[in-house]
Amino acid sequence: MQTPQLFIGIDVHKKSWSVSIRTDLFEHKTFSMPSEPDKLIGYVNEHFKGYPVQCCYEASCCGFVAYRRLTEAGWKAKVLNPADIPQSAKNKDQKSDRVDCRNLAKQLHSGHLTGIHVPDEQQEQLRSLFRQKNNLTKVMRKLKAQIKGELLYYGVKLLSAYDRSAWPSAMMTWLSDLEWKFTTGHYSMQSKLRHLAFVRQEWLASNTELRKYVDICYHQDYRLLMTIPGVGPTIAISILAELGDIRRFDKFDQLSSFVGLVPSIYSSGETMQVRGLTYRSKVLVRSYLIESAWVSVRRDPSMQDYYRSHAGKQPNKIIVKVAHKLLRRIWHVIRSGEPYQVGVGKAEVPVPE
Repeated sequence: MQTPQLFIGIDVHKKSWSVSIRTDLFEHKTFSMPSEPDKLIGYVNEHFKGYPVQCCYEASCCGFVAYRRLTEAGWKAKVLNPADIPQSAKNKDQKSDRVDCRNLAKQLHSGHLTGIHVPDEQQEQLRSLFRQKNNLTKVMRKLKAQIKGELLYYGVKLLSAYDRSAWPSAMMTWLSDLEWKFTTGHYSMQSKLRHLAFVRQEWLASNTELRKYVDICYHQDYRLLMTIPGVGPTIAISILAELGDIRRFDKFDQLSSFVGLVPSIYSSGETMQVRGLTYRSKVLVRSYLIESAWVSVRRDPSMQDYYRSHAGKQPNKIIVKVAHKLLRRIWHVIRSGEPYQVGVGKAEVPVPE
């Protein structure tokens, strides 16, 4: 005799959910409801009291609030990457919320779905601040490009000492004191400078708060990461915010795949193509690691030897290999709890997989 079970597929939206409920034997019901987890829990407790419940929904802008509430109710909940959900041609051709949630319940019943890692609330909110800092960085770059573009448009030559990414206070004073023939040109420049000053202050405040917070709440891991050549505060914070506790990865290959430092491969018959790095990645962490790899090569003799061992290949491909090796060091240092020491062979020995 089969054990009574319940499988629930949820298509989550801001104001409403489409829900499909299946038992271990048959499909029960598909319906729409307000986006309130407690109402769904109440319905299940009323009609299927005592049933073990499994449920799932796609990762979306609604975050993990529903996951946490459903888990608190004793349900086995999964949050899914939409790309990992099997879809038939018919489902793609006749897509609707009703069809999607029924497919989720069906695939959950068959055991074909694997959920993504759900961060705890502390890491999730650390990640939010880290991403806000990166958004502010992009805004500053855009504002600087607009200011330089305006100078170029009006034929104002930028002093060579100021033509760099970091803008000293002397440059800001020079820009503020520029003379314009009409007040409109002066106001346009002053508006951009005020905007840049405000964004810069927000960036500095966010950066200060991030460093202070991780040094208090993630002190051990933060200090361990900072011992690795090429890993500075920004890289260390990105790993803690975006990856969380990497001790959860039993094998290094799992971590490397999660970050996206693995190739995208197409193989069919005698055809074999490597199409660069996989598109499935933690884009922010991967880009920071590749940038950090260039610093590591300059500061660590063993990384320089590793770079030389691939001489003759394209530099952009070699540096990806260096980033992969750097990520292995990060994994080893965190798992072993031992700080990295330059030139000490022990730190180069990988943890057995």
